[in-house]
Amino acid sequence: MGIDFEPLSTVSLSRQIADKIREAILSGSLQADDRLPTEEELAAKFDVSRPTIREALKRLAAQNLVRSRRGPTGGTFVNRPKPSDLSEGLTSAMTLLVGMGEFELDEINLARWELETLCCRLAAQNRQQEHLEQMTMELKLQQQDDLTPEEFCASDVRFHRAIADGTQNGVLRFVMFAVIEALQPIANMIAFRFRERELIVDQHERLLQALNDRDEALAVSVIQEQIDYLHQQQLKAQANRR
Repeated sequence: MGIDFEPLSTVSLSRQIADKIREAILSGSLQADDRLPTEEELAAKFDVSRPTIREALKRLAAQNLVRSRRGPTGGTFVNRPKPSDLSEGLTSAMTLLVGMGEFELDEINLARWELETLCCRLAAQNRQQEHLEQMTMELKLQQQDDLTPEEFCASDVRFHRAIADGTQNGVLRFVMFAVIEALQPIANMIAFRFRERELIVDQHERLLQALNDRDEALAVSVIQEQIDYLHQQQLKAQANRR
């Protein structure tokens, strides 16, 4: 017969058990702070050994879905997930995909254009003094001549995260955490040279002033100017490597 069969693959029992408990948490069958059955009870329920249950619980703990507590009132409890914890997983996945070249520069540019435009509009309306202070602190840092490229890039990420925080929109902040952490460093590696860095700092100064004045139109104009500038620099760098 000329039929090729794919090799069989098996998923470990501990992973299957972890997936079932995870589904129960995500569906709401298990609520935050609920106590899970004991290892012995879970082992009997799934008809597996206690070490297999321990491995499953370790998987869930690594995802920050459960926590363990010792003592008479101890046990394993369902965690209340924090958006920042979940967003870090999204960031890792996006960073990996970007690093593997899964996204074209045009795709990255368009995503940043749309999302950061929205962020600037909402931040102009909703930002608080603390957000302006965070941006001001990062701007002062970026103006230092002895700042390394890596330090400049990290500060730029924090600057744009402060804008996202200023939107006061939890969903947008969740998404932008991943977008900024994964995409911003790629955009800013062109800022190695002092001239490019000066231009970016100037854009940040104008953007901060626009947000301080709650000028939506100007904030949007400046962020789009910056994204376009970085995109053009990336295209030039790409062409020079050919």
